[in-house]
Amino acid sequence: MAATTYHRWADIGPEQMNPLVTRQFVSGTNVMLARIVLKKGARVPRHSHMNEQLSHVVEGVLRFLLEDSEVTVRAGEMLCIAPHAPHEVIALEDSVALDIFSPPRQDWIDGNDAYLRAGA
Repeated sequence: MAATTYHRWADIGPEQMNPLVTRQFVSGTNVMLARIVLKKGARVPRHSHMNEQLSHVVEGVLRFLLEDSEVTVRAGEMLCIAPHAPHEVIALEDSVALDIFSPPRQDWIDGNDAYLRAGA
């Protein structure tokens, strides 16, 4: 049985992914929660992953460029991204998003996420 753990964002140092994006995350056995801070103009390049993703915009506005559409997600709104669905994100304002992934993003845990480190 997995242990129950307690976390505070204040205790998790933000990881500077590029000049406009920082990331913090906590991973459990079957799910990961990430807090992403994006400054206006930040871009997460087009990518896909095998994980289902639920993105909740807490502050600001993000534009998601999907395979055949665009969705603008504002504070208090959420977007569920299916596994393997290509997507890109542009911060239209300074923004904070909580992203939930299932299963956890192994590439993030291992630091194999160059696509995010290069985007700006």
